[in-house]
Amino acid sequence: MSRNQILKLNSAQEDFARQLDQLLAWESVSDEKVNLIVNEILAAVKQRGDEAVVEYTNRFDRLSAEAMADLEMSSERLQQALENLPQEQRQALETAAERIRIYHEKQKSDSWQYTEADGTMLGQKVTPMDRVGLYVPGGKASYPSSVLMNAMPAKVAGVAEIIMVVPTPDGEVNELVLAAAALAGVDRVFCIGGAQAVAALAYGTETVPKVDKIVGPGNIFVATAKRAVFGAVGIDMIAGPSEILVVCDGQTDPDWIAMDLFSQAEHDEDAQSILLSPDAAFIDAVEASINKLLPTMEREGIIEVSLRERAALIKVADLDEAMEVTNRIAPEHLELSVEDPEALVPQVRHAGAIFMGRYTAEALGDYCAGPNHVLPTSGTARFSSPLGVYDFQKRSSLIMFSADGASEMGKVASVLARGESLTAHARSAEYRIKK
Repeated sequence: MSRNQILKLNSAQEDFARQLDQLLAWESVSDEKVNLIVNEILAAVKQRGDEAVVEYTNRFDRLSAEAMADLEMSSERLQQALENLPQEQRQALETAAERIRIYHEKQKSDSWQYTEADGTMLGQKVTPMDRVGLYVPGGKASYPSSVLMNAMPAKVAGVAEIIMVVPTPDGEVNELVLAAAALAGVDRVFCIGGAQAVAALAYGTETVPKVDKIVGPGNIFVATAKRAVFGAVGIDMIAGPSEILVVCDGQTDPDWIAMDLFSQAEHDEDAQSILLSPDAAFIDAVEASINKLLPTMEREGIIEVSLRERAALIKVADLDEAMEVTNRIAPEHLELSVEDPEALVPQVRHAGAIFMGRYTAEALGDYCAGPNHVLPTSGTARFSSPLGVYDFQKRSSLIMFSADGASEMGKVASVLARGESLTAHARSAEYRIKK
């Protein structure tokens, strides 16, 4: 990558706000053509079940399955994948799984209740979902880490059954993905993907059970299908491209920062990598590191396009302004590569995950730190949170009035209901008022 191909901005520029908006602009889904295809697939699966799923799977993944039974992996096959893993891979997977489990145990909510002086009891009952669907990308873009990050919190929440779908284009199976499914306690695995897999999970077929919620990343057809079935089932989020925002005081090794920016850029050409620093000379040093290190990367082509199209190196006045810009961006991954990251954390209002200090590479969070790597993208950290145990639990209110409580609150409800001209509401409450 030749010099000056990465966008450089300065917060002191008059049109900085406009340029930042332009840099961040992203339409996640979806064009009209994609919508038409997805709607056709959803309707076919809803109407014809297994037959349609098999038909689309054979067409899109170049398979020759005759029935859904041909597309289901047995639990023995999953266990075999785990047992046949090279020792180093199995150990890494087990370490990551254990750390993810321990972290998510801390998130688990319990039911609670309290009793008022007159004997009225109020509370909340927390219940896990019955069944969830986990979408896992397949083929060359296989992510065993995503299996752990999606399945482990569901298990911790107490979900009774986890159904995983993973496409196997041209019959290509990823052993690590199957091993992760075995390790995470996934109950059933179907080798299907795309909109047809989302439809099967959302509506149920003769073979694929209908789930309560669908989680996990996918391509534009998967994202469009998830959006379309929302309401029939819950979904985790509509995820955009991966993002990293690094705030650096200029004292971290520029090679480290360049590689941290690469770590997201290598996901795909639409991924976004941004550096904020008050040190202009350091920004130049990071740019030099980028030019030096890029030719050494396996995914050089993807990184180069991502950096050219969507990256930026931004000079800010100071770290306080860096935090203002950070909150405007609301990044998926935020690295605070500074001397005292804890001093900056109180200023962070919007970020999916915050990586604190020079030694905390975002990549550790992707695999084995423990917190979830399924994070809000495209500025949605303003109102969304990382995937967690709470996404697999439901809360029901508990209300039990004593005779005295029903009498007193009946008077209050009566007044409010008659104010809304809802007479049956009022009279229902009034029947319980002590004469």
